[in-house]
Amino acid sequence: MRYLTIIVLIFLSTQFSAAQIHEIGVFAGGSNFIGDVGSTTYIAPKNLALGAIYKWNRSPRHSFRASLTFTELEGIDKDSDDPSRIIRGYEFKNKIIEFSAGMEFTFIDFNLHSGDNVSTPYLYTGISIAKHDNYFFENDVIQSEETTSLAYGIPMVLGYKMAVADHFVLALEVGARYTFTDEIDGSVPDTKENIELLSFGNVNNNDWYTFTGITLTYTFGRNPCYCNY
Repeated sequence: MRYLTIIVLIFLSTQFSAAQIHEIGVFAGGSNFIGDVGSTTYIAPKNLALGAIYKWNRSPRHSFRASLTFTELEGIDKDSDDPSRIIRGYEFKNKIIEFSAGMEFTFIDFNLHSGDNVSTPYLYTGISIAKHDNYFFENDVIQSEETTSLAYGIPMVLGYKMAVADHFVLALEVGARYTFTDEIDGSVPDTKENIELLSFGNVNNNDWYTFTGITLTYTFGRNPCYCNY
């Protein structure tokens, strides 16, 4: 029975590897933050963002995708159009590491084995998890809590990609992350002590951040059979 199980697993592994194509590459661009500190412009890349990306193209219309991205989010009240923020003058910087996984959908069939010059707009969504430091403001001075937290979120990405050479795909994308936290900019302390006293801003709106940039991926793998999908 054990040998039969091994044979079945080997067979499934072979079929699995024969029915997929992979992409692996890099992301480079900029990031910006939208929250209770700094500008509220949604697309305004200002800080360098770098990352790695992997895709498993399950069909010409959808791919499973994962990425790891590094950046420093920054908020400066004096960059805002809000007079009250300009007068307040708060600032923060917070380095984050984000892991994201989900599914990418193309508007047009993106078959890299067709031999044609293929290109298409696409959408990506899934989940994101960003590790960040915790801060709070006291007497108008930012203070570190000496702790870190995880900000869970939903990525919403719009992009356009094209095959630029044998085995290479270039894409331009803009992606906003809606997070389930209001702690990245220090407007809500992570610790519960004096949380009501130290919180500020709109506590009903969570933090957002955006990545804008390009991806360059290298494709490899055998020509998949899409006939069942």
